Amino acid sequence: MSAETHGPDSYPDGGSRKDRHAVTRFRHALEAERQSADLYRGLAAGATGERQQIFLELASVEERHAAHWADKLADLGERVPEPGRSGLRTRLLSWVARRFSVDAVLPLVERAEHADAGLYANDPDATAGMAVDERSHARVLTRVREQGQAGADGGGRGIAQRERWHRSDRSGALRAGVFGVNDGLVSNTSLVMGFAGSGAVGRTILFAGLAGLFAGAFSMAVGEYISMRGQREAYEREIALEAEELRDDPEAEAEELALIYRAKGLDADEAQRIATTIMKDHDTALETMAREELGLDPAELGSPWTAAVSSLVAFALGAVVVVIPYLFGTGTAALVTAVVLAASALFTVGSALGMLNGKAALRSGARQLLIGGGAALVVYLIGQAVGATGI
Repeated sequence: MSAETHGPDSYPDGGSRKDRHAVTRFRHALEAERQSADLYRGLAAGATGERQQIFLELASVEERHAAHWADKLADLGERVPEPGRSGLRTRLLSWVARRFSVDAVLPLVERAEHADAGLYANDPDATAGMAVDERSHARVLTRVREQGQAGADGGGRGIAQRERWHRSDRSGALRAGVFGVNDGLVSNTSLVMGFAGSGAVGRTILFAGLAGLFAGAFSMAVGEYISMRGQREAYEREIALEAEELRDDPEAEAEELALIYRAKGLDADEAQRIATTIMKDHDTALETMAREELGLDPAELGSPWTAAVSSLVAFALGAVVVVIPYLFGTGTAALVTAVVLAASALFTVGSALGMLNGKAALRSGARQLLIGGGAALVVYLIGQAVGATGI
């Protein structure tokens, strides 16, 4: 048959480009799911007790996914390939888990699962349940790893470390505010120092500082609004998908929730009992699944407007520090005062960031002063060079 006798989207054997692309995708997904199942069974071989059962159940879920892709291939009239030998990565991780410890490889597997958590989110050929399964696997592995660490630490040390962070900044608002102040401080100090180095008059420096303050603050606010808006919509979509799953397949969701509780350390019967009780009320079930499976709090998805205003105010507070002296004076006196205020603010912000991160306040403050001051000095020297050339 000549090339003219079949269309641009067809092949001589009657298949379309679209079908061939689908076949390739389905085969790839089938192999990936089989490899994941083999890996979980390899991890199970190196585990004992409840952890072993969790890995085996995760393997069963991956095998169920593999069966879905095998059926897809069969629907297209394609031969379903027989399971082959496990890949090198799977064999290596399984060997390490058996020879040494599951905990030695669990972070690698967990990281990969988190990376693949949205694998089927927009795949029209995957079921909604498969997308939920992939997201929950990442959460389950995190629970298994944390449970193992708590056991290794006797529980107390790990909890104490986490509680210290919770006490310092549970919502993260303080950290975001400090970073916003720091951004405004460093950027506007550098801007003002650049104009001061060029030999510009006080009025020009003041205008530049105010322009940098407003432009930076509104830019930060707009960027934060867009970012938070997109994040909130993504979270709302995740919760909506979870609601659909609860409606369409509550039994599977109950199994997922029980598996998460087992990963937390509950025995199978207790985990199943709690999951069954929660599933009796739809709203409670949805909130619990959002928290445990998606890691989201439906009541605290974040407000775009609050984030925008907070970002604007924080940036402005940092940016105004170096502008204040030029509101009341000019020349060397204003420059020296601006430098002293900026240096003090840089040290204070650095110390605050250090305390938030559990580091030494003095050391963090000195480091921030060195970095932020260095940036301002470089821009000041550039300003001098530009001013000297008369550009």
